[in-house]
Amino acid sequence: MPASTTKPLRIAVLADSDTRWKWGALTASRIAAGPSMEAGSGGDAQAAPLMAGFLLRGRATPTVRQLEEVGVRADSLREVTAVEFLREMTKETYDVLVLALVGGGVQAMLHGLAHAWQGRTRRPLVVTGYVGVVYEKLADGLLLRHGADLVLANSRQDAERFRAVYEGVGADASSVTEVALPFLGGAPYEKRDPYTVVFAAQPSVPENRKDRTYLLDRLIQHARRHPEREVLLKLRSRPGEHTTHIEELPYQKLAQKHDLPANFRLVYGNMGEVLDRTDLLVTVSSTAALESLHRRIPTVVLTDLGVREGLGNHHFVGSGCLASWDQLDAGYEPAPDPGWVARQGVAADGSYATAFDEARRRISELLATDELPPLKPYYTPVTAPGYLPGVLARHHLAPDGSPLPGAPAADKAPGPVRQIVRRAARGAYRHGVQRVAPVIRRMGEL
Repeated sequence: MPASTTKPLRIAVLADSDTRWKWGALTASRIAAGPSMEAGSGGDAQAAPLMAGFLLRGRATPTVRQLEEVGVRADSLREVTAVEFLREMTKETYDVLVLALVGGGVQAMLHGLAHAWQGRTRRPLVVTGYVGVVYEKLADGLLLRHGADLVLANSRQDAERFRAVYEGVGADASSVTEVALPFLGGAPYEKRDPYTVVFAAQPSVPENRKDRTYLLDRLIQHARRHPEREVLLKLRSRPGEHTTHIEELPYQKLAQKHDLPANFRLVYGNMGEVLDRTDLLVTVSSTAALESLHRRIPTVVLTDLGVREGLGNHHFVGSGCLASWDQLDAGYEPAPDPGWVARQGVAADGSYATAFDEARRRISELLATDELPPLKPYYTPVTAPGYLPGVLARHHLAPDGSPLPGAPAADKAPGPVRQIVRRAARGAYRHGVQRVAPVIRRMGEL
């Protein structure tokens, strides 16, 4: 924001998982801060934004522990349905709304908001984007996000790809704005003692028991081969918790069948704090690799299971970080390619402090206008009559963005009894999704 701005922005963040809450809340802080708030700028700090957090109810709604691990605080935070959130947006006045949702959720909210804000001369500025590396469903995810005032791209490469997709279907590409991942930071790497190897686990990559067991076995073998090293398995969630992706075979359960060496440990917690003591970060394709590269920590993306789109490690072709466990066991340390790193928004050269300046400038200009135009997503009942209604119906919205008859809390706020029943039903649903469904799927594979 301009240096003369003293009134804090009012920002609402709607998220549907722990990782997207982390992205949305940190993005809100980044785009609301003046350049002087960034590390090393030496200027006067601007007033912090007033942030209202909303968690979209569903299978991945974060638990209290997950929220605490993310470490991002909001001035208020509550769980809502899509219809409840839309009703809230007609009552409260915010300057900026950050939609930190899966693509279908963003599309539903864009249509719901367009309907809710009909006839209003003032409305919040709507911002959305991706929580990390975009390596699959590029066109699908992007077109579901079209219609927001700003679609944030986490790197130069993503910005170019986003614009190409929008222009290729004849959609307005002016919303695409290059930034960087909002959770990069931390002290530059310095070698530590003992030398610490961290494997950053992912909930859904790889998916099957054979591959996950293989990776765990190799990690344990590495610990045994190098007793002078500390080897950590960094886990995303505890059993029974959900993240952005379903984890049917948690590593901690697989590890129970092993006799673990003394220098091997399972750890939870904030990824940034774990990186503070990391000498070598190993992963299949986690966004943690980009956090590690930002700090100049030696980083390896594993090739043991192949370099495949299904694993997401194909995104790192050209990075200089691809290697196998055999190479790591022999003492190999990779050297990242500077050109590749620069195109990924990692900003290891120190330019991260200015990465959000363009987004801040655009937000300042748009908020200064007398009236923002109505939201106009690319998908409409005319352009996608066989697709859009289903996307909206999953959030209890009609094709015009209005609440469907019988939608949860469409007419009034839930009373105490309804809240108790809803919590019980939600617990049963989560148990079914997280515990029963995976067992049924595995039985079907026998």
